[in-house]
Amino acid sequence: MKPQIALITILTDNVPDLVHFYRDVLGFSVKLDSGEYVEFESQGVRFSICSRGTLFGVTQHPSYQEPHHGQAFELAFSLESPAGVDEAYREIITLGATPVQTPADMPWGQRTAIFADPDGNIHELFCDLPQ
Repeated sequence: MKPQIALITILTDNVPDLVHFYRDVLGFSVKLDSGEYVEFESQGVRFSICSRGTLFGVTQHPSYQEPHHGQAFELAFSLESPAGVDEAYREIITLGATPVQTPADMPWGQRTAIFADPDGNIHELFCDLPQ
């Protein structure tokens, strides 16, 4: 096996709200929409949203029926500059992202801003600070 991630799927009980968020707030284009599974155009790694019910129906594994709780993953979006982080954060908050942490310079040499999607998944905008 080659240790490379080829697909990231966000599981949800609310596909329409997450599709709206990732399409209309973050700007992803829909590549495939089969109702309960939606895949977006994303360079480098496939990215999708799928209903928990769909995966349960295919696998019958009980974990797909458990409600989401806690932070299980983070998507991080790289930007070109500190000003780009600030601008993107303002824009997505205006469009409906939930603010978590306003842009700030971090001790590890990045400017970051944190936001959440409608399911409460927390994600990051970042750029490396000039040295």
